[in-house]
Amino acid sequence: MKVLILGGVAAGTKAAAKLKREDRSAQVTLITKSADISYAGCGLPYYVGGVIEERGDLIVNTPEKYAALTGVTVYTLREAVALDSEAKTVTAKNLETGEDEVYDYDSLVIATGASASVPPVEGVELSGVFTMRTPDDAIGMRAYLEEKNVKRAVVVGGGFIGLEVAENLKDRGISVTVIDFASQLLPNVLDPEMAGYVKRHLQKNGIRVITGTKAEAILGDNQVSDVRTSAGTLPCEIVVLSAGIRPNTGFLAETGLEMFKGTILTDGGLRTNLPDIYAVGDCAMVKNRLTGAPQWSPMGSSANMEGRTLAQTLAGKEKCYPGVLGTGVVKLPGLNCGRTGLTEAAAREVGFDVETVVAVTDDKAHYYPGSDYFITKLIADKKTRRLLGAQVLGTGAVDKMTDIAVLGISMGAVLDDFDNMDFAYAPPFSTAIHPFVQAVYILENKLGGDLISMTPAEYAAGKAEGYRVIDVGQEPSIRGALHVDLGKVNGPI
Repeated sequence: MKVLILGGVAAGTKAAAKLKREDRSAQVTLITKSADISYAGCGLPYYVGGVIEERGDLIVNTPEKYAALTGVTVYTLREAVALDSEAKTVTAKNLETGEDEVYDYDSLVIATGASASVPPVEGVELSGVFTMRTPDDAIGMRAYLEEKNVKRAVVVGGGFIGLEVAENLKDRGISVTVIDFASQLLPNVLDPEMAGYVKRHLQKNGIRVITGTKAEAILGDNQVSDVRTSAGTLPCEIVVLSAGIRPNTGFLAETGLEMFKGTILTDGGLRTNLPDIYAVGDCAMVKNRLTGAPQWSPMGSSANMEGRTLAQTLAGKEKCYPGVLGTGVVKLPGLNCGRTGLTEAAAREVGFDVETVVAVTDDKAHYYPGSDYFITKLIADKKTRRLLGAQVLGTGAVDKMTDIAVLGISMGAVLDDFDNMDFAYAPPFSTAIHPFVQAVYILENKLGGDLISMTPAEYAAGKAEGYRVIDVGQEPSIRGALHVDLGKVNGPI
């Protein structure tokens, strides 16, 4: 079996290595446009900030080491430029010699990934404008910051990577402004009330955030001096474009592959519509694990799992990729954010009768040093009580909270399934009733009519009109509210 793999970052290298472990006799060839393979794309912002000190730490494997370890034949600096599915060949340009090379295959795996999307604005070619997608991007940015002694930066895009870059720039003592064309940060990732909290938190921690704002032009003579936006002109010495990514699939336009907005459509076996051609990673459209609808989820975690699953399929095993939940986690200044499943808006859009809760709980025993809070939003279906999604903010292990939701959603759990789950407890790690379960209890009380409440979004939309706000905290903390000491109350108020 002769298998050709296009792309050498996450999905491609994982598929190649696993296939050679499954079937040592397979002839596996991997070609990639980059000089590097298997690099830590998710670590790039932390190299910019100096948390990751050495460039070598970003490179998981060199081509030579990877080839020796796996038995895969690796050709770097080869850019795929044409596919002939009938002849079962791929033409690639050798970027060192400029010559075309032809590779044949029995099975083809397209794992060409994605590139940073550069908005069509004036000035993107100026010195001091960067994207954040490859090790060279991060290396060039860090060198520029140090050489030019940069004091002010504008980050265009308020997604995961943009916010991670903003945090790392701030940690270098740089004044940072984040702008996003959407009305909120992390659009399609968080619901508005959770995103609003993130925005306010970043502003309190010294990062300026302007949403609903379009970058119109990047100004300067040879190098950046300002960014003109729909909200005004922002002075800066560096601009980071983090306004999304686009699949590297342009060379496939006339091949007959079924595609959607540049992504390659695949089935549960990660097959395309053309025989013996598969797609994995950031260039592939898979499905939502919960709804079954097509979903593009360009994440390093899912790319690795797709590559591994496909390798097992190619080796003759009965395997199916069940889809993604859009799970993600991001570290911000003094705040972590995790999410999985459907947002409230997405759940309503696909027809669920939704109930939600936003619960604030301790993240570990309140008396233990370093204890803090979780803000947890749960989304569930009213009729079936099935968990549909979760969003978590906090200073601690939001990934653990998110992963509990991932497991529950993946296994079709209803809220009641969490009631008595025997989660690990000790004061340094959790509360006696786990914070996730506490949030579930509150949502169950709401569904059962034991609790009448409104969400922060409903409150902001005016649902509290005509109500009085009463503060029952241990100490008065809500400006303008009547404080009631619950310890002195015995009966209705």
